[in-house]
Amino acid sequence: MNTLARSRTWLAGQAGGAFFYAAAGLLAAGGVAYFVESPATAKNFWVLGTVLGLVVSIAWTIAAVRRKETSVDIIATLALAGSLAIGEPLAGAVISVMLATGRMLEQRSQVRAERELRLLVARQPTTARVRREDEIQQVDADEIVVADRLVVGAGEIVPVDGRLLTGAVLDESALTGEPLPLHRGAGEEVRSGSVNVGQACELVATARAADSEYAAIVNLVKQAQASTAPFVRLADRFALIFVPLTLILAAGAWWFSGDPVRGVAVLVVATPCPLLLAAPIAFISGMSQAAKHGVVVKGGSALERLARGQVMLFDKTGTLTQGRPTLIDTIVGDPNTDPAKMLQGAASLDQLSPHVLASAIVSAARKRDLPLTLATEVDETAGYGISGQVGRSRVSLGKLSWYVSGEPPSWARQAQRRAALAGALIVFMAVDGKLAAAFMLEDPIRADSARMIRALYAAGIKRTVLVSGDRADVVTTVARMVGIDRVAAQCDPAEKVAVIHSEEVNGSTIMVGDGINDAPALAAADVGVALAARGSTASSEAADVVLIVERVDALASAITIAKRSRRIALASVSVGMGLSLVAMLAAAGGLLAPVAGAVLQEGIDVLAIGIALLAVVPIKSQASGLSTSDLELIARLFKQHNELKGLVEQVRGVADELHEGVTDLEPVRQLVRQLEEQQLPHERAEEQELYPLIAKSLGGQAPMAMMSRSHAEIEQQVARLRSILEGIDPQGQSNDDVVETRGALYGLYAVLRLHNAQEEDIAFSLAPAAS
Repeated sequence: MNTLARSRTWLAGQAGGAFFYAAAGLLAAGGVAYFVESPATAKNFWVLGTVLGLVVSIAWTIAAVRRKETSVDIIATLALAGSLAIGEPLAGAVISVMLATGRMLEQRSQVRAERELRLLVARQPTTARVRREDEIQQVDADEIVVADRLVVGAGEIVPVDGRLLTGAVLDESALTGEPLPLHRGAGEEVRSGSVNVGQACELVATARAADSEYAAIVNLVKQAQASTAPFVRLADRFALIFVPLTLILAAGAWWFSGDPVRGVAVLVVATPCPLLLAAPIAFISGMSQAAKHGVVVKGGSALERLARGQVMLFDKTGTLTQGRPTLIDTIVGDPNTDPAKMLQGAASLDQLSPHVLASAIVSAARKRDLPLTLATEVDETAGYGISGQVGRSRVSLGKLSWYVSGEPPSWARQAQRRAALAGALIVFMAVDGKLAAAFMLEDPIRADSARMIRALYAAGIKRTVLVSGDRADVVTTVARMVGIDRVAAQCDPAEKVAVIHSEEVNGSTIMVGDGINDAPALAAADVGVALAARGSTASSEAADVVLIVERVDALASAITIAKRSRRIALASVSVGMGLSLVAMLAAAGGLLAPVAGAVLQEGIDVLAIGIALLAVVPIKSQASGLSTSDLELIARLFKQHNELKGLVEQVRGVADELHEGVTDLEPVRQLVRQLEEQQLPHERAEEQELYPLIAKSLGGQAPMAMMSRSHAEIEQQVARLRSILEGIDPQGQSNDDVVETRGALYGLYAVLRLHNAQEEDIAFSLAPAAS
C-alpha cells in the first residue's frame, strides 16, 4: 500500500472518531443546558447535533449509491430530517450519537493490519555483489542481468534466480516451508529468496530480479489480496428487506392518517441502532476473548468469516510440526561408547557453526545439561561438514561420504536406512579419523497437533487439508498421524493458492501457515491464520488472524469463540429489530409520538446491547482447571519425557544389532538396567502425579485408563526382558535366545513409541509449557 492510500485510511479513522466526539459533545451540552433551565440553548445544541448527523448520513448514503449498494443509512437520513421538520431535535441528536458510535465501533473492529508487505519488501535484497573482470562490485539488485556472476556471502539472501557455480548450503524455508537446509552442488538451480547458510558461494544469474521467484511471491500476495471480497456490514444484509419495509410503513402512516408526525415517529423507532451497536459489540467482545487465548483477530470482519469457515488448510512446517530440526537419536558404532559423550563432543564443535543442524545438536546437549568446551582449529567445508579439535580429539561432523569412500560399516548403513524410512536427516561423527557415531534429526510433530485437529472438527470444521512444499511421503506421514483428510505435497506458493481455490467448492476456507512462502495462500483464503509466536513475519502481515502463543490448538478455541460471537450478534440483531418492527407498527398506528419512540428505541438498544455483551463471557479451556503448580509439574515431567526419547530409540538400536552369531548380550543387559533405573521410575511418577491431574482437567478417568494400561505393559515388557536374560546360560547361548531377545526388544520399542505419542497427545499437550 502506498503512502497516499495509508494516509486516506488514517484520515477515515480520524474522521469517524471526530464525528462521534462532536455528536456526543453536542448531545451532552444540550443536556447540561436543559438541566440548568436554558431550553433554548439546549435546543440549539441538539439542532446542531441533528444537522451534523444529517450531513454525515447524507454523505454516507450518496457514497452507498455510488457503490450501487443498498444501505440502512437512508433510514437515519430521513429520521434526522424528519426530526428537524417536526421540531424534535433531541430525537435527532440521539440518532446522531447512535450513528457515530456504530460507525466508530465498526471502523475500529474491522480495520485490518495494512497488507503492505513491509517485511517481504524489507527482506528482499536491494543490492548484490557481482564479479566483473576479477573484481567484485556492489550494484543495485535491479541492475542485475542474465549471465551476471554473483557472489553470495554466508547469511546473505540470494537476490535473483540462478545456477550455482560452486556448492552451497541453502535455507529455502522462505520458498518451500521446509525447515531443513539443502546441499546444492555446482550446476544446480537456486531460487531468489533462499538464504546461504554455508560458506560464500557463486552463481550465474538466470533471471532479472523482477522476474525471479521472490518477486513472484510478492506479486502473488498482491493478487490474492485484490481477489479477497470486502466485508459487508451486518446491517446492510438486512437493508434489502428492512429499508423498503420502513419507507413503505412510514409513507403509509403519513398517507392514511394525514399526519406527518406519524411518519417521522416510524422512522425514529426504525433507526437500526441494534444493528449499528449490538453486532459490533458482540464481535469486539469475541475478539477480546480470542485475544485471551493468544489469538489476535484483525477486526470484526475476520471474526465473522472465521465463524463461517468449513475447510481448514495447513502448511506443515511450523504449524503441525515444530518448524525446526530436533535431535531424536544418537547412534554409536561401539555399543560400549556412551552416546552422551558423543553428543557432548559434537555439540562442543558445533557451537562455532551457524548451520541449522548444528543448532539442533547444541540445543540437545544443553537440554541434557552436558558441559561443552570450546573447539579450536575449526574448519568448515560447505556441503560436507565441520571439523575441529575438541580436547585431545579431532572431531568431525558431516556427510558419511566425507569419511568413508568404500562400503560403510553395517551400523552406519542401518542408521541411514532408519533415517530414510523416518524422513529424517542424519549427521555422522568421526573421532580421530574413525567413524564413531551418528545423529538423527527430524522436524517432529507438535504435541498438540492431533488434539487441535479433533477440536477443530468439534468446533464445526468439515474438512482438513495439509498443503506443503515437502516430500509426499513425509507430508502423508504427518497427515496420517494427526488426522488430516487430504494431502497436497511438493507445492510452491502458486500451487498452494491453486489448492485453496480448488477447495472453495467445499466451503469457506481457512489457511494456517507461518512462513513467508505461506503469505500468498494466507491472503488468498477467506481467512488467513499466521503463527507468529516466534517473531513477526510476512505471514503475519498477510493474515487475518495471528496466533501469538506456541499452541496451535488455541485456534480451535478462537473458532468456537467466533461462532458463538456470531450467534450472539445475530440474536441481538434479531431481537432488537423484531422489537423495532413492533414499535414501528405502534408508531404507524399513532400509539407512539417521536419523543416517546426515541425513548422506547433507547430501551430496545439497551436490551440488544445486553444480549451482545453475553459474548464477553469466557469459554472454558481444557487446561483452565490447572494451577501454576500443576503446569510446572507437567513441564517437569515433559522435560524428562523428552530426555528419555534417546533411551527409547536405543531400544531399537540394540535390537537392530542382534543377529545370528551374536554372542555378547552385554549391551542388552546395560539397556535393561537403564530402563529399570530411568524409564520405569519416570512412568511410575507419571502414573502417580500426572494422570490424576490430567483426569481432573479432562473431567474423568476414562481417557487415562488406556494410558495406565500402557504403563503396565511397559513394566511387563521390561520384566520379560529381564527374565529372558536371566534364563540364558552364558556358556550355552543359542540363536533362539538371540531371536527371542530381539523380538522382546522390538515389542518394547513399539509399545514405548505408541505410549509416548499418546501421552503427548492427551496429557502433555494441555500445558503451554509443554507444547
